[in-house]
Amino acid sequence: MQTWSLVSMCVLLGIVVRWGVSLNSYSGAGKPPMFGDYEAQRHWQEVTYNLPLQEWYSNTTENDLNYWGLDYPPLTAYHSLVCAYVAKTINPEWVDLHKSRGYESPAHKLFMRATVLVADLLIYIPAVVLYCLYLTDGSTKKKVCTVFCFLLYPGLILIDYGHFQYNGVSLGFALWGVLALGLGWDALGSLAFCLALNYKQMELYHALPFFCYLLGKSVKLGLMGRGLFLLVRIASTVLVTFALCWLPFLSDPGDAMQVVRRIFPVARGLFEVHLL
Repeated sequence: MQTWSLVSMCVLLGIVVRWGVSLNSYSGAGKPPMFGDYEAQRHWQEVTYNLPLQEWYSNTTENDLNYWGLDYPPLTAYHSLVCAYVAKTINPEWVDLHKSRGYESPAHKLFMRATVLVADLLIYIPAVVLYCLYLTDGSTKKKVCTVFCFLLYPGLILIDYGHFQYNGVSLGFALWGVLALGLGWDALGSLAFCLALNYKQMELYHALPFFCYLLGKSVKLGLMGRGLFLLVRIASTVLVTFALCWLPFLSDPGDAMQVVRRIFPVARGLFEVHLL
């Protein structure tokens, strides 16, 4: 009971610090023509709500990719669409096609900040708490201190709440994957990490450890017996998860390839400068 009380205090402090940072300004505020990543996330809500799915990643008359074009995997786009439906209910002007570009108001800022906090509460913070309590070694005090360090890490807080991003979603899914693998739930761990990859391509940095761990475990169990069964189950989980995430784009190979080109910007240069 005392452990959960201490953990609850850490979580509450983490929430307070996050919200305290969010009360300040954000990167790009009041700076046309691009208005920073805050506007990028708002614009993706505008695009996903108003345009057919086939146009989300394509340059069209209604979707100028030079103005914060979508360049994250499909799960980010679906998340933007969910946020857009909520935004539309509160104030249609927040996602009005074209007219909402550069929209800034105290109410909208509150909404956007809240979407980041809700995502953390649903995905990142529970993963941190469970990971620290069940997979880390040491005394209760040490585990609580680990929770504290995780939730008060300034880099993530400043990027997500000061600059404006949703890194907690992809990192949270990856941590759920680590937690599941640590508890022996290899298929669930693979599923969670696939969701992380399909939310943000930066999770490729963590792909090699996952791959090596699962392959090593399969080899250790024997590729002519239980190891082969495990490998097939993991491969099936990965394929099904990716297929479901990409399903709306798979009806037309051209649409799928356009998403890939946006995610991996080799053709347009690794660094895309947004200038009007």
